[in-house]
Amino acid sequence: MSEKKSSPSRKALQVRERARNKKPKFLRSESWRFDRFSTSWRRPRGLDNKIRRKIKGWPPGPSMGYKGPKIARFLHPSGYQEVIVYNTADLSAIDVNTQAARIAHTVGKRKRAQIIEEANKLNIKILNLPVSKETEEKAEDEEAEDAEAEKAKVTKESKEEKKPEKKKKAKEAPKEKKTKARKGDKKQ
Repeated sequence: MSEKKSSPSRKALQVRERARNKKPKFLRSESWRFDRFSTSWRRPRGLDNKIRRKIKGWPPGPSMGYKGPKIARFLHPSGYQEVIVYNTADLSAIDVNTQAARIAHTVGKRKRAQIIEEANKLNIKILNLPVSKETEEKAEDEEAEDAEAEKAKVTKESKEEKKPEKKKKAKEAPKEKKTKARKGDKKQ
C-alpha cells in the first residue's frame, strides 16, 4: 500500500506546535505576588528587575531563542502562506497549492466583491472571507430557538414538580385618572 504523504506546510505546522509546547508561559514580573497585576506579559523595565536581568531562579522572559521554527514562520494556522491582495491583478501571482489570499482592509465593497468572484474562478482560498448577513441571522435564529426550547423544557419540568397553581386573581378594572384643576380653571 502507498503511504499518504503529508504536505510540507502540514509538517511545518506540526514542528511549530511541538516548539510551542516546549516554550514556557511568560508571566508578568511579580504577578504571582500581587492580585492587582494580571499574569499577561509586560516588559520589565526596572533597574533591579530580576527577570530583565535574567537572574537564575526567576521565570524566563521572551527572547530570540524562543523564536518559532523557520519553516513554519508566517504560516496561517490553515497551513497556507498569506498574501495580501489589493486588486484582482494581485491574484494572478498566488500559488494555489501553498498560498492563500487575505483581502486588505482598505479595499472597498465593490472591489472586494470582484476579488472574491475572481478568486472563486481561480480556486484560490480567501482567509478573511466575509460572513453574509443571511448566514449570520440564520445562526442567531437557531441559537434563539434552541434557548427557547431549553427554557420551555425547564419550565415544564418545574411546573410538574410544583403543587397545582392557585386560581389567578381577576384583573381589576383600570382606575379612572383624576385630573388636577389648573390655576385658571374655575369650579362649577
